[in-house]
Amino acid sequence: MRNNRLKMLIVTALFAAIIGIMAQITIPLPLVPITGQTLAIGLAATILGKKYGTLSVIVYIMLGIAGLPVFSGMSSGLGVVFGPTGGYIIGFIPAAFFIGWILERFGFTVTTAIIANIIGMIITLTFGAIWLKFVAELSWMAAFSSGVAPFIIVGIIKAVLAATVGILVRNRLTSAKLLPVSIAH
Repeated sequence: MRNNRLKMLIVTALFAAIIGIMAQITIPLPLVPITGQTLAIGLAATILGKKYGTLSVIVYIMLGIAGLPVFSGMSSGLGVVFGPTGGYIIGFIPAAFFIGWILERFGFTVTTAIIANIIGMIITLTFGAIWLKFVAELSWMAAFSSGVAPFIIVGIIKAVLAATVGILVRNRLTSAKLLPVSIAH
């Protein structure tokens, strides 16, 4: 049991690092860039479930707050979290939790994972748009058009990718006994 916990904490730290690396894959847009970090968060939650998937996101955010350049554009610090993109970053926490929770509740299948990851995308975009509206002093329509609309199609693509790859990797890790049985079902 103790060995499984240590293994999962190491995997959690690894996924926090993967999120930080994927955050550097960016397509710049005026206020909020398209990044690979949402794909990595979907993968973490799909593979690790709600507890360790969410913990990996929290570790990632804490590393960024502490000054490691893990946020998009090799940025870090509280200024990023309190800036225009901060709502998305904070939204990653409930998104990962709900992706993992849905999968644990309804089964680790590709279909369930796609639905869960799309819900996670909606959660992230909702947090991001609300935050963007107030921090950037935008109207609701401007916050939606700059903070949600450009991300819907690419978000769905990333959700499907995170779901299919995540379930594939999860199944392989489980059959190789690299994921403990307690989170495997």
